[in-house]
Amino acid sequence: MAEETVSAALTLKDIAREAGVSLATVDRVLHNRPGVRSDTVRRVQETIARNAFQPHVAAAELARGRVRRFAFVMPSGANPFMQQIEAYLGEMSGWLSARRLSVEMVNTDVFDPSVLAATLETLSGDYDGVAVVALDHPGVRAAINDLVDAGTKVVTLVSDVPSSRRHHYVGIDNIAAGRTAGALVGRLVGQKSGKIAIIAGSRGLRDHAERIFGFNQVMASEFSHLDLLPLLEGRDEDDRSEQLISRLLGKHPDIIALYNVGAGTQGVAKALTETGRGKQIVFIAHDLTAMTRKLLLQGTLDVAISQNPGHEARSAVRVLLSLARNEPILSEQENIRIDILMRDNLP
Repeated sequence: MAEETVSAALTLKDIAREAGVSLATVDRVLHNRPGVRSDTVRRVQETIARNAFQPHVAAAELARGRVRRFAFVMPSGANPFMQQIEAYLGEMSGWLSARRLSVEMVNTDVFDPSVLAATLETLSGDYDGVAVVALDHPGVRAAINDLVDAGTKVVTLVSDVPSSRRHHYVGIDNIAAGRTAGALVGRLVGQKSGKIAIIAGSRGLRDHAERIFGFNQVMASEFSHLDLLPLLEGRDEDDRSEQLISRLLGKHPDIIALYNVGAGTQGVAKALTETGRGKQIVFIAHDLTAMTRKLLLQGTLDVAISQNPGHEARSAVRVLLSLARNEPILSEQENIRIDILMRDNLP
């Protein structure tokens, strides 16, 4: 996979230095002038692409004083992973200002389709691009399509609405992530028999629905001797998730593994610990945060299936900028990978 990078305000000198050539050579390549070897041309072009460096477009926008506005529609509430994405966007201020970009956060209840759709409707005409953590619902799909029809570039972030006319999805393959969780649960419980608990934020979130689908696929085909309990929905809230899991553990003493599809991991862990079963039950969750790192080190959480929030933040901005400029998207650079993290390989 191509290396994912974002730099601050790059200059032609920076490109020349990284490519290992002279400034004059970079200028020749940019203007398609002769006298440069083919392998040098390729190296310079790869360096330009890797850094999303667009000297001509950027110069024209600076001359016009053009500022593009992007809105990021993010979940309200304390979701550590989403907060990481917002923090990384904040760290991009230098890169954004160099490209005459403004990124604004719009926090809303992404679990309520009417609220999310109404929020998207308010953005029409005010932004060049919108990135949204989306709920897969007809009302949300219609709101996305209306934005697209009005000329706004739309990307879905983390959770997709593939039936909409959104321009691009930024996130991991969530079916593969769910299948990974299923394979890990089956292998970690070994020869034991018992029940498997699953809790998600909402079936309406496409990323959660796809993870559940992938998980169930593997459990049915490879570990059919294990009994899957009905799915619980905790809306990614710690308190709600804690209450649901505490009640479930009380009803089913033979639970041997638990898969948390979304957030609310701290609440789930608290329920496991307070019932004295923190080290007895295989626990798989998503994303590396300060809290999940602590749980991994403690041994309460066995595995975190992770995606890089910094990569997703940068990718969403890069994709929106490419769409706004009518430029190609570098698919390899924007490919978000799935990481499997345990206590012994924490970065």
